[in-house]
Amino acid sequence: MNRIRPATRLVAASVGLVALIVSACGAAATPSPAALTKLTVGLGYIPNIQFAPFYLAQDEGLYRKAGLDVTFQNGNDQDLIPLTGAGKIDIALADGTSVVPAVGQGIPIQYVATIYGQFPNIIFAKASANIKTPADLKGKKLGTPGKYGSSWVMLQAMLESAKLTTSDLTITEYPDYGQGTAVAKGAVDAATGYANNEVVQLGLAGEKVTVLKVDSIIALPGPGMIVGKGALDDAGKKAAIKAFVGATLAAMKEIVATPSKGVDASLKLVPDLATTRATQEAILAATIEVWKSPLTDSKGLGAIDTDGWTKTIAYLTKLGLVTKPITAADATRSDLLP
Repeated sequence: MNRIRPATRLVAASVGLVALIVSACGAAATPSPAALTKLTVGLGYIPNIQFAPFYLAQDEGLYRKAGLDVTFQNGNDQDLIPLTGAGKIDIALADGTSVVPAVGQGIPIQYVATIYGQFPNIIFAKASANIKTPADLKGKKLGTPGKYGSSWVMLQAMLESAKLTTSDLTITEYPDYGQGTAVAKGAVDAATGYANNEVVQLGLAGEKVTVLKVDSIIALPGPGMIVGKGALDDAGKKAAIKAFVGATLAAMKEIVATPSKGVDASLKLVPDLATTRATQEAILAATIEVWKSPLTDSKGLGAIDTDGWTKTIAYLTKLGLVTKPITAADATRSDLLP
C-alpha cells in the first residue's frame, strides 16, 4: 500500500526522529511531565515538511498543554496500520484507501480525522504532452511506483471514467519512485504522483505541467488519522487521543493562516530540510491547498466525508480489495473531532 512519499528525495532525514521534546515555553501553564499521557504517533515514511502540523503542535507545546507526551515514529502504511490495530502505536497517519482493505481484513482500526481533504494522488505530465483528460492517456506511456496502493486505485478510477483500462496504455514501474524524473526526461508521457510533490519540483525547475485529479470522478478519502479500537475502548486513552486530534487540527489552522510557522517548526525539528527552504515553502503551500475541500470549508479541517467513504468502499470491493463486507461506520468515526 502506498504512502505519501517525501517531497524531495534529497532530504536525508533520519527515520529515527523520535522523542521530540517541546521547549519549556509556557511550562508553568502545562502539566508536569509525570502527569502527561504518553502517545506514540506514526507518521509516514521519513520526517518531512508534509507533517508540519504535527511538528508545529510539538514545537509550540500544544500537545503538552493538552496533557500529552508525544513521540513520533515513521513508517509505511503496511507497518503503521497493523501496529496501530495491535495497540503498539496509539494514533497514525494512513491513506484512506489503505484503511478500507485493512478494516475488511479485520484489523481493528478506525479513521478519526481527515488531514487531506482532497485526494493528493494525481496523474501529471508536461504540458507539451497534451494530456488534459483521462481519455488522453490512451496509448501513452505512464510511470508509477507499482501496481498497488492509492496511486494504482486512483489510476484505475480515472481510466474507468474514460472507458479505458490499464491495458490501454503502457505502464512502466519505478519502484524507486523515480517516475517524476522519468517525466522530466521524456522517458514516459505521464506518471502518477502527488499534488504536493513531483509537480511542485517540476514547476520550480521551470516546467509547465498539467494535472489530472480524481476528486470529480470519485471522492476517494485522503490520508488521515487512524486509531486502534483497543485504545478507543480505554476512556483515558480515548480522551488523550481526542486532545491530540484537537491540538493537531489547531496547528493546521495556524499553518493555513501563517505558513511560515509550519516551515519554521519543520526546519527546527528536521534540520536537514533547512538546506532547501525555498523548496520546502513551495511544497507546504501545495500541501495546504490539498488539506482543504468544500467539506472542510463548511465543516472545518478534519471533517470526514462519509458519503465518499461509502462510495470508496464500494469501488474497492469492485476491484477485489475488500475481502469482507464493511460500511463507512466500520471504518470511520467522527466523535474525536473538536
